[in-house]
Amino acid sequence: MSMLTPPGMGGKYRITGAKYPRMRRSRGRRRIVLAVVASVVAVGLIGWGTLQLIDVFTGGSKATAASSRSDCAAKPDPSAKPPAPKALPKPDQIKVNVFNATPRGGLAKDVAAELKKRGFTVGKVDNAPKAYDKKVKGTGILLGAKTATDTALPVLGTQLAGTESRTDARKGGEVDLILGAKFKDLAKKKDADKALAVLAEPKPTSSPSSGKKDC
Repeated sequence: MSMLTPPGMGGKYRITGAKYPRMRRSRGRRRIVLAVVASVVAVGLIGWGTLQLIDVFTGGSKATAASSRSDCAAKPDPSAKPPAPKALPKPDQIKVNVFNATPRGGLAKDVAAELKKRGFTVGKVDNAPKAYDKKVKGTGILLGAKTATDTALPVLGTQLAGTESRTDARKGGEVDLILGAKFKDLAKKKDADKALAVLAEPKPTSSPSSGKKDC
């Protein structure tokens, strides 16, 4: 055996002349390296996917920041003036026609007299027309032009509860009060005055702000 032959290697691994046997790396070590690399890649992909899912369901950091800004409360401006009370017609500016749609005689006349005491201008006082006679099941119907929806009709409605407001094609400003089967009496004057005061109060609106946010 040649002196250049490594111990334990003989036969076909015997070195003869200037040739040396080619040493092969262990396949087991290569497999271990590949497994480690694959594990690292898999963990990275799982982490990236988790972050993407979090962004999808939470809307991302931008959405969170926007939500935080929108939750900031606006500071009211102490110098801002409160809204003016709603301009409603006074009772003496409302002309009311009183019609009786019930079998009770003299009802329209009595109600008209009481409305006149409360400051309303009374127009016609008569039995209800055929379209409503004996056909109003509730307390009554308030009937007027479309322009009276937020003016004369609600003011007249403070005088008796449970009425139904309707509009028709009339052009004038007068309104009709058609008394129905469930009508008993007008509201007490103190209660009607209180309801009228509440009606005239300004509706709550968003508080004016100074442009600054309290965050």
